[in-house]
Amino acid sequence: MSIPPPSNRKIYTGTFIHTPRLGELEVLERAAVGVNENGIIEWIDEGLDNNHEFYLRRVIASMYGWDLGDEEVEVVCCAGGMLGFWFPGFVDTHTHASQLPNAGLFGASTLLDWLDTYTFPLESSFSSLSKARRVYNTAVSSTLRHGTTTAAYYSTIHPDSTKLLADICLEKGQRAFVGNLCMDRPETCPDYYREASAETSIQNTMEVVRHIRSKDPKSRLIHPILTPRFAPSCSEDVLYKLGKLAQEEDLPVQTHISENTSEIALVRRMFPKNSSYADVYDSFGLLTPRTVLAHCIHFSSLEVDVVKERGCGVSHCPVSNTSIGSGICPVRQLLDRGVKVGLGTDVSGGRSSSVLTAAREAAGVSRLLAAFAHEKEEEGGKESDHMKLDFSECLYLATRGGAECLGLGDRIGAFKVGMEWDAQMVRLADVPDDDDAGKPSGNDGLVQCWGKETWEERVAKWMYCGDDRNTMKVYVKGRLVHER
Repeated sequence: MSIPPPSNRKIYTGTFIHTPRLGELEVLERAAVGVNENGIIEWIDEGLDNNHEFYLRRVIASMYGWDLGDEEVEVVCCAGGMLGFWFPGFVDTHTHASQLPNAGLFGASTLLDWLDTYTFPLESSFSSLSKARRVYNTAVSSTLRHGTTTAAYYSTIHPDSTKLLADICLEKGQRAFVGNLCMDRPETCPDYYREASAETSIQNTMEVVRHIRSKDPKSRLIHPILTPRFAPSCSEDVLYKLGKLAQEEDLPVQTHISENTSEIALVRRMFPKNSSYADVYDSFGLLTPRTVLAHCIHFSSLEVDVVKERGCGVSHCPVSNTSIGSGICPVRQLLDRGVKVGLGTDVSGGRSSSVLTAAREAAGVSRLLAAFAHEKEEEGGKESDHMKLDFSECLYLATRGGAECLGLGDRIGAFKVGMEWDAQMVRLADVPDDDDAGKPSGNDGLVQCWGKETWEERVAKWMYCGDDRNTMKVYVKGRLVHER
C-alpha cells in the first residue's frame, strides 16, 4: 500500500467560499480553480462570464500556461447552482478512532469514571485485528462522509492495530496523524489495559512511527504523532523519552490537558514538584510548536502564556466538554492572546464524527460564556459579548485554525495558489413554492433556503443546520475520496 498515483489536471468551477482569516468569510463567485496532477492549486480565476468546458479548457487554462487537449483535463462543476459551493475540507484536530462504538454513551459519568466504565474496556479489545479493522474502516469512512479531509487520531496501546489504522487512512486517501497510545502507569491504568513498561511503550510508539514512515516517507498524507494519553497515565520515564523523541525525531505530539477539575487535582497530587498541568508537559519537553493540546478548559493565565510561548495548538472539543460535563473552554481569550485554536470532535466523549457539529456547538457554548460574562458585568466585572464566536469564526477554527494547529497552515485550509486541493462540494436544498412545499424529503438534509438568502446567510444556515447529506463530494490532495 502506497501513496495514490497522480491524477490528471482538473478545473473546478462554481462558487468557492473559505475563511482566509479569523472573522473573514470570502466568497468567490463564478470562479474556476486549476489543480495540477499532484493536487496543488496552480491558479484561480474569478468572475467567469463563460463556464463552458471548451472555453475553460482552451481559453482560461491556456492563460495560465496549461496547453492541454480535451482528454488531459477534467472539468468538475459544483452541483446545486446558487445553492451549491466549494468549501475547504474540515480538519479534526482531536478524535479517538477506537471509541466510535461508544459514541452517545455517557451515563451520569464524568471524565475519570467515564474512562473506567466505557473507554478502557472498549479500547482493550483492539488486541483483535478483526475488531480494529471493522471499527477503523467505519471511523475513517464516517469522518470522510462528513467532509473531514484531515484528522488527528488516537488509537489504542496495540501497535498492530494502530498500524492498521494508518494503512486504512492511506488506502481511503485521508490526510491523517496517527499515534499509538502511551499509558504505562499502574496507579491510573487498569491491569487489563496497560503497557507492560516504559520500554514497551516507547518500542510500540517507534514501531508505529517506522511503519508510517515506510509507507509515506515524506508525510504527504499520513503523519506519525507521539500520543501520551494524558500525564497521569504515563510514567515519568515515558514522558521523558517521548520528549526526547519529539526533538530527535522531529515528531508532533498530541495529548489531553486541563479537561476536568478532578483530573487537574490528580495531576497536582502525582506531580507535586510542578507548578501546573502545563508545566508537567513543559518540563519533559512535550510542549512544542507541533504539539496539539486537547481541551484546555481550566487553564490559568500563566499556562496560557506557556502554551503561547511554546507555539502549541489547542483543540477545542465543545461537544465532548458538554456531554461529559467538563466545562467550557474560553476560546476567545485564547485567540485574543495569540494561541492557535482548532476544533476536535473527540469521539466518543463527543457524540458525532462531524466537525460541522463541533463548529455549531463551539458557537453555542461561546454564547453561554457571554451570558455568564454579562452577569458578571452587572456585578462589576469586565467581561462582555466579545466572548461570542460567530459562524465564520467557527468555520475558520474548523479549517484554517485546525491546519495551523497541525503545522499544515501553508498546505491546507483555504483556497490559495500553492495550497493543496482538500475540499468538499456542498449542496443545500431550496423550499419549493408550489404544491410540493412541505412534503418530506429524506435526501436534502435540514437546511432550508427560501430564495432570498445572501451567501453569508446560506453558509450560516449550513453551519447551524447542515449534516453529511449536504456533502456531495470530498477531495484530498486532488483525489476524490468520497461521493454521495
